Formats: sequence, C-alpha cells, structure tokens
Amino acid sequence: MLLLEALRLQATPRPVRLALVGAGGKSTALFQLAREFLLPNPVEATRQVTSKATTVVVSATTHLAVAQAALADRHFVITGAAEIDALAKELPAGVILFTGAEVDRGRLAGVTPDVLDRLFFLAEAYQLPLLVEADGSRLRPVKAPAAHEPAIPPLVDSVVVVAGLSALGKPLTSEWVHRPEIFAELSDLASGSLITPDALVRLLSHPGGGLKNIPASARRVVLLNQADTAEMQAAASSMVKHLLLHFHAVVIAALQPMPFPIPYPKSSISSKVLAVHEPIAGIILSAGESRRLGQPKALLSWKGAPFIHHVIKAARGAGLSPLVVVSGAHTTQVQAACAGMEVQLVHNPDWQEGQSASLKVGLRSLPSEVGGAVFLLADQPQIPSGLVRLLVEEHVAGLQPIVAPLVDGRRANPVLFDRLTFPSLMALSGDVGGRALFAKYRIAWVPWHDPAILLDVDTQEDYQKLLELDQDV
Repeated sequence: MLLLEALRLQATPRPVRLALVGAGGKSTALFQLAREFLLPNPVEATRQVTSKATTVVVSATTHLAVAQAALADRHFVITGAAEIDALAKELPAGVILFTGAEVDRGRLAGVTPDVLDRLFFLAEAYQLPLLVEADGSRLRPVKAPAAHEPAIPPLVDSVVVVAGLSALGKPLTSEWVHRPEIFAELSDLASGSLITPDALVRLLSHPGGGLKNIPASARRVVLLNQADTAEMQAAASSMVKHLLLHFHAVVIAALQPMPFPIPYPKSSISSKVLAVHEPIAGIILSAGESRRLGQPKALLSWKGAPFIHHVIKAARGAGLSPLVVVSGAHTTQVQAACAGMEVQLVHNPDWQEGQSASLKVGLRSLPSEVGGAVFLLADQPQIPSGLVRLLVEEHVAGLQPIVAPLVDGRRANPVLFDRLTFPSLMALSGDVGGRALFAKYRIAWVPWHDPAILLDVDTQEDYQKLLELDQDV
C-alpha cells in the first residue's frame, strides 16, 4: 500500500494541501509522498485514482537539512515572494523544493509567510499538490512542541502528525526526545522514566502536543513510524483505539529513508505502510416487509433474544462505530426492539423501492470521517463477531475497496465497503444491493469455513433451519 493511499490522497476532489509535523520520519514521509504523486500508475484503476501529477511543490516552514534537499528534482532558494512569480512562468516537472537560504550547521531556513502564501497561490493556479514540512525535531524520534511550534500553515486541509516508535522503552531524555521537559509535562511521565505507549498516546492526543495548531477543518492523521518489528507493530496497535478518539486515522508504517540517487524506475520505491486504522461503521438493514415470512424478521427470537439484538451484538463485538439500524416497513416495532441499545435509528421512507434505498439512507447518516462500512442483514443473527473482525482486519491491512467472506467457493454476507465505493453505492437504484459493484471494484475474499453464515431467513422453513443450528456463534 502506498503512503498516498494510506493518507486518503489518491482521489481528492481538489489538489492536496498537506503539512507534516512531529518527529521520527517527517522528511522521509514528505519526499516519499511527493514521489508517489509522480508515479505513472500509482495504484490499480479499481482504486479510482485521480491523483497523478507531473509537478509536486514541496516546502518547509522550519529548518530542513541541506542533505535532504538532494531528494528533490529541483531546489530553489527563495528570498522573496516575487521570485515565485518568475519561476511560475516555466515551472519544471518533478519534485520541486522551495526553501530559504542555508543557515548554521548545514540547515536550510524555512520559507517566510509571504513566500508560503505565494506557493499556495501557485499550487492553486496550476492545480498542483503542495506538501509542507512544518516542524523540526533535531533528528529525534519523538518531540513535544515549544510555544512557537508547530508552524502549520492555516490553509492546509490535511495534517500528518509523525511519531517514531523507536523511542518506546527508551528513557525520557534529550537523547530520544526533542524537548523532553515539555513531553514530561504533557504526558505525565517523569523525566528519565521509560517511554510507554500510553505516555506517547497522551502526548499525541494533548491539545498542546500532537493536536496543537491543527486547523479546525483539516483532516488529522497520526503516522506511527518505525514499526520495524512485530513488537513495535503490536505496541502501535495498542495505541490505535484511543488515538482514533482524536484523529481521523492512524497509519502504522516502517518507512525507509529515501535512497540517493533516487532509484530507477521510480516505481521501485517501497512504501512500507503496514496498516491504516479508521472508524468502520456498521449498517444493519432491516427495512423490508418480510412478506414471505409474514412477520418482521428482526423481531424473531433466536437463543432467547430478537434477531436484531444478535446482529447488533456482533457488530459491537467487532468494534464497528457508528452503528446504524435502517428500518422501513416495520419501523415502529424495529425501533422499539432497539431501544436502549446505543444504535442510531434511521427510517427509510422509500423502503418499497428496494435494498438500494436502504443502503443510501444508511450511508447518508454516516459522518464523513468513516473509512468504510459493513452492511449486515437483520435476518442473519448467526453471523459471529469474529467474522466481522476479520473483514475489518483485512481492510486495515490494505484498504481494499470491498472485503467479503467466501464459504466453499460461495460469496456470503456481511460485506465491507471502503469509503471510495460510497459514490457508486449512492448511484444504485431498485432492489439491488452492494453486490452490484462486485464487477467494478477489486474484492478481497476472506475464507470462512462455517456454511451456517450462508443461511438467511426468508421463510418459516429457513427459520426452522436456523433454530436447528447446534453451534455457539
């Protein structure tokens, strides 16, 4: 998976305006991302990529190492905003870096605010990606911001907060942390103590730490870098749940410094993105009339509880959030059965138009930051939470457009749809479901060896078969 994909920049409606802050791989991420924008075919067409660029504008509001400038195709030292206008007439292709002049100890100064404003104008005029390194860390894996940091431009629409996992288990000293005294204050960790995942989470989620100076409208992403071992990956995973309370996504990676000279072909650049965690919603479809059965399916009893209770429990057990129940023909009864169950209840007034209408009602109720949605059916109470978790884990590892179970060569429910498929789902009409998209997008199949999940209850005979299932699900 490319970093471009992991940060959800592959199909943005307008050119990217992104800032990177923190420590532990900012410059590596900056130049890797810039290179990925230039790849001739960043990812397969089934991912609906529209991000290809011929020129990427890169800059910094803080110091950048002179050696790192060599990773750009062209480097311009800018002393005044007027110089940008002159360069715009014949802007070269490739990764174009703009900085201030060299200062002490082999470092380049960041650009001034007026120069940065002109760069934003330039990028907007030519519809180019603009990437800005907006923080300094003195090559430490972790940092805490001083009063004047980070220098995030107010016009950015995405901010990536980077943290190096190599600091975990190391003492809270200046050897491992830039400004350890501020880290100690924000994380409640004593100076010299070993840095724990919990302490790092407290720093990253603190308004004066990882959240500092991020524009209110910007997408917020944590990049947990240096996950080079299984132990580091496990530590990163343990941090995800709390971080998602404050950030739109958590990316786990083991980015490698860009080699110089840049390898050819450029497509050989390795991204080393290991996982992307985002909120995954659950949408339970319970809008049908149940004509053949003669009564609302969601209210049928199985193992001492209504079907709908089992489906909600499976979704909750897999960590789906938010959880939406779409009702229709039997709204009053279904919503009464869900009382007190911490779900969002939405009514589909057009339930007679078929399943596509319920899909769209469910999708419209979701917040914009969800990374995908699992559609579950109210007539399948036997679906275990373990299966739903497998779908989510498969999606985390690769952001596949569609993830679905496969039982003895037969496709089954429930199905997870990535957010990039939502526009296609919203375009469906009639009595069709998400399977209408199976020919359009790549599918990741998750093997499942229990054929019981193939049963859905449409008739009294089906209900009897379900009651006879002798298993613990």
